[in-house]
Amino acid sequence: MAKYRKRLPQLSGELFLTDGGIETTLIFHEGLDLPYFAAFDLFKQAAGQAALRKYFQTYAEIARKHSVGFILESATWRASADWGAKLGYSTDALAAANRQAIAMLREIRDEFENERTPMVVSGCIGPRGDGYNLASFMSEAEAESYHRIQAQIFSDADADMVTAITMTYPEEAIGVVRAAQAAAMPVGISFTVETDGRLPNGQALADAIAQVDGATGNAPVYYMINCAHPSHFADVLETGGAWRSRIHGIRANASIKSHKELDEATSLDAGDPIDLAKRYRECKTRLSHLNVFGGCCGTDHRHVDAICQAVLS
Repeated sequence: MAKYRKRLPQLSGELFLTDGGIETTLIFHEGLDLPYFAAFDLFKQAAGQAALRKYFQTYAEIARKHSVGFILESATWRASADWGAKLGYSTDALAAANRQAIAMLREIRDEFENERTPMVVSGCIGPRGDGYNLASFMSEAEAESYHRIQAQIFSDADADMVTAITMTYPEEAIGVVRAAQAAAMPVGISFTVETDGRLPNGQALADAIAQVDGATGNAPVYYMINCAHPSHFADVLETGGAWRSRIHGIRANASIKSHKELDEATSLDAGDPIDLAKRYRECKTRLSHLNVFGGCCGTDHRHVDAICQAVLS
């Protein structure tokens, strides 16, 4: 399948899917235990590996069915040093899990990729903190140092790019970008926002993107928004500014609830896949460069399938 593969074919502007809410799917639909929301912990056991493989194959099949591209995002959102230590991983064991995550996605790409469905393997980096409650902040240099090991592992494992998911403040995002650059890896940045459309640190999305671009010479290949319902950021997308052309992807939550409400919830709010898909289509009319579509908390293959049909219509 290598003859079909380009470094980052999603930069062509063609439609690409990615997966949905991996952690909520595995916990609520598959009944699996994910301490600290750490999907990578499933690599410890054969049954966990099988669950992850089935999960990604389901989405790859949707992309192939619709003849669109697909970005395989590794199950490594929590696979960085602090979270690994909380789960009892040694440095070597954590590195092995990151490599295993990329190796699995490369195998799935070999299985599902064809000329009409190019696939990209992305190494996922998550925030050092919990992603919502900003108890501490890193400087740009601290963030670069913290995330550099994981970025280098992804490079060594032959991933195509690095994507930082659920970034909550620009200094950490800048650190990830510089860590990826040190590993000679293209990098995408995905910010999360609260119900008012602002980052958890209170900053406007436009200002956060400008800060990262200014500090890195526009190094990110693109930006995304994730872990928020489209109703939380739709109004922000109505404002003018060239920054909007930097947003290429959305991975929205199924629920309209806030992060705090979702954290306190004891059951899954899967929302309405058809309504969510309609909101994605509306976002696509506002953002001319939007071409990467997936989901976050509460979404599953039903949502992504509906989204794909909506944006193709």
